[in-house]
Amino acid sequence: MNKIIRNIIIVALFTVGGGWLGIWLNGVTGNTQPPMQSLGALVWLTTPALSGILLRALGGDGWKDSGFGLNLLSGWKWYLVAILVYPLAALLTFGLGTVLGIVNADGFAAQGFNAYLSVAGTMFIGSLMKNIFEEFAWRGYLTPRLEAANIRPLLNHLIVGILWWSWHLPYYYYFLDRNVLIGSITTSIPVFLAIGLLVLFPTAILFGELRLISKSVWPVFVLHNVINALSMPLLINGFIKVNGPLAAVFTPTNEGIITSILFGAAGLALYQYRMKHQSA
Repeated sequence: MNKIIRNIIIVALFTVGGGWLGIWLNGVTGNTQPPMQSLGALVWLTTPALSGILLRALGGDGWKDSGFGLNLLSGWKWYLVAILVYPLAALLTFGLGTVLGIVNADGFAAQGFNAYLSVAGTMFIGSLMKNIFEEFAWRGYLTPRLEAANIRPLLNHLIVGILWWSWHLPYYYYFLDRNVLIGSITTSIPVFLAIGLLVLFPTAILFGELRLISKSVWPVFVLHNVINALSMPLLINGFIKVNGPLAAVFTPTNEGIITSILFGAAGLALYQYRMKHQSA
């Protein structure tokens, strides 16, 4: 078997199985801690990234395409994209949802914008550790190694998106506080998971293309933290409310279908830009 493909399969297996292994470990050790503070959560969170790092160090992949460099001087504009793309997509989605009467922002009026900024800042700090492991797995390893295997870009992003979604399943079913999850959505868990798969593919296009065009993991890491920090408080902390059967379409969070379509469009624009400059 081709060494690159072999190592990708190894990381994929650790990605899909790591969370379920963590749940099993919590069971056999009699864990009494909250799930997200347990040994199992640590295994779930770190397994994909650590398996990729070990294969780079010991499995022959090397570090050339790891994307660990910041590339600040040559890639500053990609950091700007990382900071702006979600707020712009969310504002457009919010505007459409408000016009149609699906979204309202009464929570901002009741709590104040400063309260939102405070919660967003806390969530930004809290997401740093989780997202560094995520991005060193998906965009630090899988995206560039699939490119090294000559996988076409959209198939590359589709594979990463499916594995990314599969990795989240133990989180949704076990590690995440179910009250937080149910409190932030208005649909059943199976439907929520199906929507998650639907929205992660265009999101993976944006994340993957930003990684490939910047040649660095760090702009995507910034983007991921910005999305988590600005998106999560909207529903969980009641700053907005979404109503009706089209709530999942027009919610301006990163789980919203329109928001994800805008992510995909931005990712395709980055892809076209990258192809044009590679040809030149």
